Amino acid sequence: MADTAITVEGAHKKYGDKKALDGLDLTVVRGTVHGVLGPNGAGKTTLIRILSTLLRPDAGRIEVVGHDVVRAAYDVRLRIGLLGQHAALDEELGGRQNLEMFGRLYHLGARHARVRADELLERFGLTDTGRKPVRAYSGGMRRRLDLAASLITEPEVLFLDEPTTGLDPRGRAEVWAAVRSLVGGGTTVLLTTQYLEEADQLADRISVVDAGRVIADGTADELKAMTGGDRIDVVLRDAGQLGAAVALLPLAASEVSVDTDRRLLSAPVADRMAALSGVVRALEEAGIEAEDVALRRPTLDEVFLHLTERDRHVREAV
Repeated sequence: MADTAITVEGAHKKYGDKKALDGLDLTVVRGTVHGVLGPNGAGKTTLIRILSTLLRPDAGRIEVVGHDVVRAAYDVRLRIGLLGQHAALDEELGGRQNLEMFGRLYHLGARHARVRADELLERFGLTDTGRKPVRAYSGGMRRRLDLAASLITEPEVLFLDEPTTGLDPRGRAEVWAAVRSLVGGGTTVLLTTQYLEEADQLADRISVVDAGRVIADGTADELKAMTGGDRIDVVLRDAGQLGAAVALLPLAASEVSVDTDRRLLSAPVADRMAALSGVVRALEEAGIEAEDVALRRPTLDEVFLHLTERDRHVREAV
């Protein structure tokens, strides 16, 4: 289809007896950020390596911008960029020198490589770094430069494999801003991450992967709705009253999560405002003092844990 950048149907890959991919299916729309979430060992990096032609699948139909990753690997490579988990920069060179070097490695002429380096330095806010060596860059600056290097050839599709691992919040925000600017320019991004907040911030659509398969797919809001919609959080002044507070909620105790250290109980609700007023009134009548009562949507962390736990129960029952 013309609006599809990536198609994966029934992808399989084994390392010895271990199944890294077990019939994985995935569709990514052009000009979007598609997040792939999963724990270590879920198959995320294997998927990226296959899509970027670094690894051959055992089975399945896998295409990037209409080209088969096995039969037309060269055509795929001409159209993609890859940012792996580890930086591929020369630590002793400056930012411009690194980008010019990558340009020449991609067979750009010397002048073209210089022009492209200047464009990317400006695009990623690195023009004032001068000839400062990369080893003196902050984590966020280094990752932005690595991202710029992956764009030397202006790829149609960019693969980002856990791009903010190890970065502090400032560095992570810098990379997020850079990714948003790429998609604004029409690039398709496939993002693998363990940071659920990152997928929530960046991804137009998210696929949750566990044991080499996609177990859920949708927008962040659609995935959150799978856990039962809104939740109410209650923080008590006295942790010793958590048990009594749980008993006041119009829910089975198994539906309420309790965090003793934070004096917090959390529960799903159907009617937001009725639940809020009802819980506040019940606490007051029981003489239980709350420091905070709030309504919220489920976090993607809760969604992920819910979905992966459900999938494991299904697999164990088969």
